[in-house]
Amino acid sequence: MTKKKILVIEDEVDIRNLIRHNLTREGYDVGVAENGEEGLRLARKDNYDMAILDLMLPNMNGLDVCRAIRADEKLRSTGILIVTAKDDEADIVTGLELGADDYLVKPFSVRVLTARVRAVLRRLEGLPAHEDDKPIMAGPLKIDVRRHEIHVSGKKVDLTLAEFRILENLAKQTGRVLTRNQLLDIALGQDHFVLDRTIDVHVSALRRKLGDAAEYLETVRGVGYRLKEKI
Repeated sequence: MTKKKILVIEDEVDIRNLIRHNLTREGYDVGVAENGEEGLRLARKDNYDMAILDLMLPNMNGLDVCRAIRADEKLRSTGILIVTAKDDEADIVTGLELGADDYLVKPFSVRVLTARVRAVLRRLEGLPAHEDDKPIMAGPLKIDVRRHEIHVSGKKVDLTLAEFRILENLAKQTGRVLTRNQLLDIALGQDHFVLDRTIDVHVSALRRKLGDAAEYLETVRGVGYRLKEKI
């Protein structure tokens, strides 16, 4: 079985070595970078399944690295776990909005870190669908589960993994309300970082990307969200 490749982008040598040592013990192939520019270069050079990313990095900060990874077509499916001392809600929301799959605040437990890594990788492994999965149609939306692509009125729209999972599952149950907790488990798994606004952040970002088709994504006050087949 091929080892999963993880890139650790962290400027603090002790933390970088701690993460590398423990993930290597877990059976992962671990690469390291000590600044944002080097990390992005390595991410583009090698085929990493996941990046563990500090925010306060020299040369290029972690949010810019996250943004660049999500903007690169070849790297868009790379998992991103932000590990940082920045614990303000605004920083957490920004990281999630830029496409991070999870957010872990320092100081952290090694057991929690490895659990978060496994959770992100499990979600990534769930991306390839069965060959007989047919695109889901809902209004102007075409959701190709097998190819992991979304089209709105024929135009391709790029989504993060969490956004794709939310829309996919709402479309599979058009008209049915899914609660925020259900959507959190669908989008992020049960080992996700819990923040009251987490699911709302993802849905808000999803609506912006859907443009006019966002009116199909309906908020059910006090409960959750549903996708309407017709307006």
